[in-house]
Amino acid sequence: MYLSAFYFPGAEAEFDFMRELKTTYDQSVYPYGVLPKVGLDEIIFRPVTILYGGNGSGKSTALNVIAEKLRLNRSSAYNRSRFFEDFVDACRVTQEEAIPKESRIITSDDVFDMMLDIRAVNEGIDRKRETLRDDYYALKQERFKISSLDDLEHLHRINQARSKTMSRFIEGESGKSVRERSNGESALMYFQGKIEMDTLCLLDEPENSLSPENQILLADFLAESVRYCGNQLVISTHSPFLLALPGAKIIDLDNHSRIADSWTQLKNPRVYYDFFRKHAAEFDNE
Repeated sequence: MYLSAFYFPGAEAEFDFMRELKTTYDQSVYPYGVLPKVGLDEIIFRPVTILYGGNGSGKSTALNVIAEKLRLNRSSAYNRSRFFEDFVDACRVTQEEAIPKESRIITSDDVFDMMLDIRAVNEGIDRKRETLRDDYYALKQERFKISSLDDLEHLHRINQARSKTMSRFIEGESGKSVRERSNGESALMYFQGKIEMDTLCLLDEPENSLSPENQILLADFLAESVRYCGNQLVISTHSPFLLALPGAKIIDLDNHSRIADSWTQLKNPRVYYDFFRKHAAEFDNE
C-alpha cells in the first residue's frame, strides 16, 4: 500500500468556489460539478480499488485528478480545463509510503496511440517494400563498376539482390513488420511492459480493445502483480473479469459512490449473467 486516502473538494467547497467565481456549472468549469453528482468526496484505498460506473459517471475524471495530484507518469494528454489545477490544489492525499517514481497512469488513449504507432510503422514498411521490389530487379540486372570506396555499399546491395530471393532481399532491406500480433495481444503486452514491480498504477478502462479471453489474462496478470510484485492498483472499469479481482474494493458511482457488497450485484455483470442464463439451454444442447 502506497496510497492510503484521497479527498476531493466536496460539494460545499465546490459551491463556495463557484460563488466566488460568479459562474455556474453550465459554463464549463470541468472538473467542477462532476464528482458531487455521484457523491464521490473521498476514496479510502485497498491494494486493489475499483471505480465502477456508467459513461459520464466521473471514473476517468477521478483517476486523472489523482494522477495529477501525485504527479504520476503518463503518456497521452488528457481532458482538462483552465480550472483543473485549482481543483487539484483543493484535493488532499494521505500516503502510507512514498509513491515510487515508476508509478503511472495508463489510459485507453495510451493503448490506442500505441496501436496507431504500430500501424504507422507497418504502413511505412509496406511502402518501402513496394519500392524494394523495383530495386531488386534493377540491381540484379545492373552492370556496375566500382570506382571508389563510396561505391562499396551499392556493390553490397547488388550482391545481396543477386544472391537472395526477392522475398529475402526485401525482408532484409525493409525490416520486420510488427503486425504478427492482434490489437488485443499488443494491448495486453503493453500493460505487461508498462506496469513495473513495486509501483502504484492507475488504469482507466484497461479492458478497451481486449477480447474476453485477453481480459481474463489481464485480470490474472494484475492479480499476480498485487500478490507477488508489491503493486497497488486503482482501476476504472465495466469489465466483469476485472470487477472479480480477488479482494477488490468496488466503489459504485452509479449508486452514489457506495461500496459494493459484491461485484456480482452490480448492473453490468448482472446484464451478462441474465443474458447467458436466458440462453443456457442453447449452450446445454451443444
